[in-house]
Amino acid sequence: MAYYERHIFFCCNQRDGGKTCCNDKGASAMRDYAKERVKALGLAGPGKARVNQAGCLDRCEEGPCIVVYPEAVWYTYVDRADIDEIVEQHLQHGRVVERLRI
Repeated sequence: MAYYERHIFFCCNQRDGGKTCCNDKGASAMRDYAKERVKALGLAGPGKARVNQAGCLDRCEEGPCIVVYPEAVWYTYVDRADIDEIVEQHLQHGRVVERLRI
């Protein structure tokens, strides 16, 4: 059995020279918000979900982006409502949020 059922990686890359990057679109703040939501819903911890920061996931032009494993589902998001939908639908109920999928 895996230590975590799901692992959620937020691209929090910060690029120099004005290149597009997820962190310019609030990725670190959204990662923090997702961690809070996952904990508040009782979804965090061994056997459950883990929200992590990643370096560059190399999809910044499509981002901000996250990837959920083990399903390898890639998402983009705009605001907290999108993060809520991903957490509640994918992490809590196991349903992919097609409208946010990249």
